Amino acid sequence: MNAALLIIALAVVVALGLGLKARSGHDMDMEQWSVGKRGFGTLLVFLLMAGEIYTTFTFLGGSGWAYGKGGPTYYILCYLTLIYVISYWILPPAWRFAKERNLFSQPDYFAARYDSKSLGILVALVGIVALVPYMVLQLKGLGIIVATASYGAISPTLAIWIGAAVLTVYVMVSGVRGSAWTAVLKDFMILFVVIFLGVYLPYHYYGGIGEMFTAIDQAKPGFLALPDRGQSATWFASTTLLTALGGWMFPHIFASIYTASDARTFRRNAVFLPLYQLMLLFVFFAGFAAVLQVPGLTGPDVDLSLFKIALQTFPPWFVGIIGATGVLTALVPGSMILIAGSTLIAQNLYRPLARNATDATTGRLAKGIAPILALACVGFTLYGGETIVQLLLIGYAVVTQLFPAFFFSLLPRNPLTRAGAMAGILAGVAAVAVTVVGGYTLAKLFPSLPGPVQDLNIGVVALALNLAVAFAVSLAGGGARRTALP
Repeated sequence: MNAALLIIALAVVVALGLGLKARSGHDMDMEQWSVGKRGFGTLLVFLLMAGEIYTTFTFLGGSGWAYGKGGPTYYILCYLTLIYVISYWILPPAWRFAKERNLFSQPDYFAARYDSKSLGILVALVGIVALVPYMVLQLKGLGIIVATASYGAISPTLAIWIGAAVLTVYVMVSGVRGSAWTAVLKDFMILFVVIFLGVYLPYHYYGGIGEMFTAIDQAKPGFLALPDRGQSATWFASTTLLTALGGWMFPHIFASIYTASDARTFRRNAVFLPLYQLMLLFVFFAGFAAVLQVPGLTGPDVDLSLFKIALQTFPPWFVGIIGATGVLTALVPGSMILIAGSTLIAQNLYRPLARNATDATTGRLAKGIAPILALACVGFTLYGGETIVQLLLIGYAVVTQLFPAFFFSLLPRNPLTRAGAMAGILAGVAAVAVTVVGGYTLAKLFPSLPGPVQDLNIGVVALALNLAVAFAVSLAGGGARRTALP
């Protein structure tokens, strides 16, 4: 076993140990397993939310897009900042409503707000569909990290199987408490590794960050700017909007709202979490540093750029530290995804059909579903070829279709009826499904449209359709209904 692989294995053992420690002294019932008994303070909620958002996408996807796309990469910096700004207003009322009603999952919230079990089931199905590409993203990243950092000693396929097995054991043992504790270790490691790489690589190969950008611009003119067509300014703005609105709509991220002990936690975090965005600049710097040093990577291989340049720059032991950090960036969000997905199936698909199901039965079922869900995600991972960022964008396009119904539910007088909310979600998700499966864009569907309009993110178009259908059905059904605010 080489030094890199040994360090990666040690990180996995430490994470499992933290999971066992986190559950010590706690009865792992449904509430404890899925939402930590709603007892997390500001720091743990901060780290848990950061752990869910800063994933292998940050580690590999951000650097990969900097390497392969250049200027369009900066949408990542913008949308995550907006996610936190939005959270200042929308999360406290959502938390209070969930706290009063002892809710466990995202569909619970929608079902209670609109007094509709059918809407809860629909939201659960949408959530599961959106979680699959997000989980595939984590497993795909895990395979890249372990295979590359181990110098080929472990194949990507074997790494994915091992990672899925570790995730499953970790989730069944520790629940959300283990995710929060491991997030503490993960955040310290990723801060150190990313900042070091983002500073060292540009200075080592180019003599400085400014000099690196000058060299790239001379070698690839226009690479660092937004292109006139395709991922243009219109694409940039529409994609930023889509992903910012959808940020809290992923089931595992929405469920983290329930873990807080106080509504003020979210407003404190909204102040400080945008500062965490500065870390992304160093991720981008590492990716940009590889542009001229590791040329020729295309398609899904751009996600390898960070590790390719690390392998030719650092000794095995330090590559192992980078790999161990990457494994933790997959383990924390991956565990939250499995918890959220299993809870959706047990709490929001099974329980409405099994009227006599108890909390204990539902909790046991959720834990039993975790390995099945992990197995399904492994299948999608092994037979999917999209890049990490593309996988995330597909998930966002789907899950953002829940935002209108969520947003209007926070108003004192909700203009959407339950039928309108359901119709809007169905229309938006159907539009996304048709365009993704068929590979359609506005440019392909409407070639006569002006160029900037053709570059709109198709998910935003689906969101507009969602709103139009939701309001039309609501008005036809009798207009607004009052939503009681907590």
